[in-house]
Amino acid sequence: MTETSAKTRSGPHLVLLTVYAIFVLAAGARSLVQVFTHFDEAPIAYSLSVVAAATYVAGWFAIRRAAAGSAGFAKVMLWIELAGVIVVGVLSLAVPSWFPDDSVWSKFGSGYGFVPALLPILGLLWLWRGRPKENDESVDSHRHLA
Repeated sequence: MTETSAKTRSGPHLVLLTVYAIFVLAAGARSLVQVFTHFDEAPIAYSLSVVAAATYVAGWFAIRRAAAGSAGFAKVMLWIELAGVIVVGVLSLAVPSWFPDDSVWSKFGSGYGFVPALLPILGLLWLWRGRPKENDESVDSHRHLA
């Protein structure tokens, strides 16, 4: 195991996985209850809650894969998640009639202490800090050639 992969499997990685798991459960349970009990009251908000839950599932798997050295999927998922939080946050403020009840991402995740807005940013920072430096990569490639 390289020094970089050891860093990515450290505390921040485990914290991200834990928070994503919590959001998979929270967003998933909330969206299922909303869809099966009150869907006709706020179909846009509740559909977006389902999308948020699916995004957290994909994000959890992406963070796991990134810790194993495959960060491409995680980068894409975290940017999609951040875009979703921003778009839904703006829409929930601009067109409140679409959100008679909150979704996970409405008002930028205010119902969840703004963690939905911070989570993809923290994930992207983790990826950025965990990537190998160019000098480290060249040293590693020279070692493998020798």
